[in-house]
Amino acid sequence: MDNRSKIAIWCDAFQRLVMVNTASRIFPLYIVTEYPKSGGTWIAQVLSECLELPFPRNIRPNWQSAILHGHIKYSPTMSNVVVVYRDGRDCMVSLYFHSLFQNEKNSPYLVKKTRRDMGFDELLDVNNNLPKFIEYIFEKGKNHLNPYKFTWAEFVRNWSNRNCVVIRYESMIGDGVAEIQRALLELRRDDVPHSRIEAVVEKFAFANQAKRKPGEENRSSFLRRGEPGDWKNKFNQASAKVFDYYAGKELIELGYEHDNSWVAKMVDGFVMEDTGEQANK
Repeated sequence: MDNRSKIAIWCDAFQRLVMVNTASRIFPLYIVTEYPKSGGTWIAQVLSECLELPFPRNIRPNWQSAILHGHIKYSPTMSNVVVVYRDGRDCMVSLYFHSLFQNEKNSPYLVKKTRRDMGFDELLDVNNNLPKFIEYIFEKGKNHLNPYKFTWAEFVRNWSNRNCVVIRYESMIGDGVAEIQRALLELRRDDVPHSRIEAVVEKFAFANQAKRKPGEENRSSFLRRGEPGDWKNKFNQASAKVFDYYAGKELIELGYEHDNSWVAKMVDGFVMEDTGEQANK
């Protein structure tokens, strides 16, 4: 549980913002940025051990070479940036649980405020609650003056075609060793032994961190499920229409869909397959 005061959180975040914009080439710093709940903490942990550098998490960093993780927009003064992408629909589902259920890493203030703002009668009625929650998340982050607040779509647009290393959450699940090895090579760090990469990726695999198999859900854990595609279980057509309205273009841009026909295939808790048959995901 993050018990830092709001002032402490802001001070720590401000120092990180200054560091990533002024010192990434000097020490160097390796910057991992993501839209919330995209797997950025996981990637930062892996890179930290592979490169044998500190990863100051939820604390104020020292002015030294390190892995810095955050939700950071592009700046031309940054170097050594790793951008982590995840299907925005899965981000919405993961954010729902992170924002409305207490876990060991989130802020009690966040949970209390989100519950008050949403006013849901039954928090576990995820399918019916998601459309309102998705709209809330996008409207809250849209065109915000706060540099740490932006929508998933804005994050995708902001980092599109930048000089950065891209890692996808889904690719890490599929072959984490290959993803990390590629990322390190793009960061010009070919000095990390393959055996170390294998050992570190295994160490931080979901099953070893959460002590559960991927797909086994624990709503009170920061590591809730550890498996891509849960949106197919939680979205209905109303959720799909809301997400498509706010971020359908960016979903296609990242290749998660070819067009927006997926919206019409959604029914409550199911995805209609091309055969016309209803398949529970």
